[in-house]
Amino acid sequence: MMRLVPFDIEGHTALGAEVLLPGTTLLAITAGNGYIMCGALDVQLLNERLKDRRIIAGRAVGVRTFEQLLEAPLESVTDTARSLGIEPGMTGRRAIAVMAAAGAKAHAE
Repeated sequence: MMRLVPFDIEGHTALGAEVLLPGTTLLAITAGNGYIMCGALDVQLLNERLKDRRIIAGRAVGVRTFEQLLEAPLESVTDTARSLGIEPGMTGRRAIAVMAAAGAKAHAE
């Protein structure tokens, strides 16, 4: 089963995706040109093998709900996310706000 949930994060719309799989649940929230995700996200792969895609993403571990994903500190982030000021330890909510603001700014230019 899959569920999509909109969120208002500091005046920006973000979209959460929850995918129920046997034995696990995948969680992701996207806004702007980036996303945060549960522990299934392979940040090392994004930074190394997919570096040319300049993916803006962060990973939080041990989360089981959207609210936990938003409130948890990010365990790791991509190099491109760092270039926007997103750092490990930042909450998912704050990272989504930064991504959304950067996306809005890029869209306006």
